[in-house]
Amino acid sequence: MDRKVKIPVDKIGFDFDGVIADTGENFIRLACEEYDYCSFRLEDITSFEVEGCIRMPSEIIRKIFNDILVDSLATGLQPVPGAEEALIAMTKVSRVNVITARPLLEPMEAWFHAHFDDDVTSKLNLVATGSPETKGQYIHELGLSYFVDDRAETCEQLLGEDITPFVFEQPWNRNQSHLQSVRDWQHLRQLIEV
Repeated sequence: MDRKVKIPVDKIGFDFDGVIADTGENFIRLACEEYDYCSFRLEDITSFEVEGCIRMPSEIIRKIFNDILVDSLATGLQPVPGAEEALIAMTKVSRVNVITARPLLEPMEAWFHAHFDDDVTSKLNLVATGSPETKGQYIHELGLSYFVDDRAETCEQLLGEDITPFVFEQPWNRNQSHLQSVRDWQHLRQLIEV
């Protein structure tokens, strides 16, 4: 992509977990505080399949992620650094599309209402697909051409569906050299018309 050409806000969509919400930090903190698994760091999670990266019973991993999905506010889920400022700026220009693979929309809606005022939340279009494999369908329906996701497999799939993906860099998606990536929200904002 030509770096001089900026992406219009109404042509790009964003994943929620790992892009807007700091789900990795939340998982690490809950593992330590709630279950006394404190010996690993975010950098240790080198795959989207967490069970293969860290020594922790899979039922506890599933429980933590389920708690985050069901009640993001109660688990203390925080925004990724820079996401708040970027969303505020983008919603002044256009509606912002957030498409998640989460099955439940309500916890995400409650999270946005807790972190942003009505001026921002009224300009958000939130979609819960229930599956990462169906994101492309919703991206096309919304007329988007670009999408930011932390799951490299989703980005690979979108590439094959004529959508330009950007991998939001996280420890679990490193070494995806053939995919375009963004380091953080500051880097991402340089690509968007805001």
